[in-house]
Amino acid sequence: MINKINKWKEFQNLDSELKSELFAMTDAELSDAFYTDLEFGTGGMRGILGPGSNRMNIYTIMKANYGYGKYILRLPQKLHSVVIAYDCRRNSVRFAETSAQVLASMGIKVYLFTKITPTPQLSFAVRYLKAGGGIVVTASHNPPNYNGYKIYDQNGCQLVPDLAQIVIDEIAVAPDPFTYDLPTISELVENGMIQYLDDKIDDEYLAKVKSIKVQKELNKDDFKIVFTPLHGTSAYLGQKMLKEEGYNVIPVKEQMVADSNFSTVALPNPEDPKAFELAIKYAKENDADVCIATDPDADRVGLAVKHQGDFRLLTGNQTGAILIYYLATQREIKPNSVLFNTIVTSPLGAVIAKSFGIDVVSTLTGFKFIGEQAELISKEGKNFFFGYEESYGYVVADFVRDKDSLQALLLCSEVSCFYKKQGKTLVDVLNEIYDKYGYYHEDLVNIALAGESGAKTIAKILDYFRNNVTTELGDMKFISKEDYKLSTIIKNGKTSQLTLPKSNVLKYTLLDGSWFVLRPSGTEPKMKVYVSTNASSLESAKLVAKTIKDAVLAVVEELK
Repeated sequence: MINKINKWKEFQNLDSELKSELFAMTDAELSDAFYTDLEFGTGGMRGILGPGSNRMNIYTIMKANYGYGKYILRLPQKLHSVVIAYDCRRNSVRFAETSAQVLASMGIKVYLFTKITPTPQLSFAVRYLKAGGGIVVTASHNPPNYNGYKIYDQNGCQLVPDLAQIVIDEIAVAPDPFTYDLPTISELVENGMIQYLDDKIDDEYLAKVKSIKVQKELNKDDFKIVFTPLHGTSAYLGQKMLKEEGYNVIPVKEQMVADSNFSTVALPNPEDPKAFELAIKYAKENDADVCIATDPDADRVGLAVKHQGDFRLLTGNQTGAILIYYLATQREIKPNSVLFNTIVTSPLGAVIAKSFGIDVVSTLTGFKFIGEQAELISKEGKNFFFGYEESYGYVVADFVRDKDSLQALLLCSEVSCFYKKQGKTLVDVLNEIYDKYGYYHEDLVNIALAGESGAKTIAKILDYFRNNVTTELGDMKFISKEDYKLSTIIKNGKTSQLTLPKSNVLKYTLLDGSWFVLRPSGTEPKMKVYVSTNASSLESAKLVAKTIKDAVLAVVEELK
């Protein structure tokens, strides 16, 4: 590590901003910035901005693009092209342009967006332009001092582990980024290796999004939506789409501005109730029916709905269940339809889907696995019904192979308006679903464990559960333990193999069907504990969830 630090300090042409930061760092800060190399997780490469091998900067971006470029060059010649998009974060434009320079210098044609762009639009553009892959420079809903880099295959799907490993292996043997001598953007544009994308791609994408409508002639009178992009990339297209579809849209003006500091929110994440404070204020002032928020890279969406005079936030699982129920009851179900969720998603959506004869496939966490499955079933004569994660990500039609908040924004608006015309709020609809299918409750605990010591603590916790907790924990008895790192499931004393890819995830299922999952976040310095229960009443389901959570967290606290 000392050698790496000295190499950076001695490099004469080091970026001036990084240089000033580097020489101002404490020993502890240097250790965290250099103790490892930034790794790919479930959402690509994501990290704190700054100097160091464990930070997001132009040098880590160069190495990543060298590895990704080598992956692209393994594809047939006609696929030697990449689409690049970026969000509003600090250095996003620079990282996108650096990515374009590296790839173009390797002989790969680059299509570069000229403005901040929703992540799902990038996924769409890859297939629309018949490119070999795509890049989005974004850190999604992370804090302002983060940025990231997500890479896609020719189907507009984030690289799954076996493909990502090719990139990782190439990065390991990449030339020293301090030695790169890249042509300028203008030179590469002039020789045709970089092509800027115009507004036509917006029109093509929005036309496809609008095609997901179920109710073609929905009466939108006396229905109001408060919309916020949380300073992010859906500000223009989201508002444009809703207005063109005839909705009365009230934008949260302060948050329609692209802002790398996300000044009006503590965290730009629709999963965080505080992110809705301004939107709800607008809604109360304008007597609106629903608040809809998308995260900065526009792949997640959250709802706050008016119910009995106040606004209630729905979880990702609850919104997913409502959308599935609506699609199943209001849209024709094609033969051999398949719903996709993940191993940490509430079972409620699957229960609803199965009641309508829809097959259900559960994947690992990470929408790339749903995108991968969407491609597989397209070759098997099956039909994509819906895909979603508990973390507020949905896709209705798979012309996008990633989470798509623009699709979700349009469908959530339609669903809210449709049920209002029946005298119901979405909370009323959710209660009807509970009455019909059972009372499901989910909980999620995020345990922040940053830096080198945090990574070691996360490993320690997971190792303890893996090696010491199999059939019981306190008063809880398990009927199964699924270990996705070892690819094993122990059920009723018998061990068999799991078929999903390896991942450092543990899932325990209790005698009553409740379960909890432990997994490290792929995008943030956290360990996550997911809990799901089902009981005869919502109160009972919540009580069981609390019992499970308390037992798990008691062990976690001892190990921290």
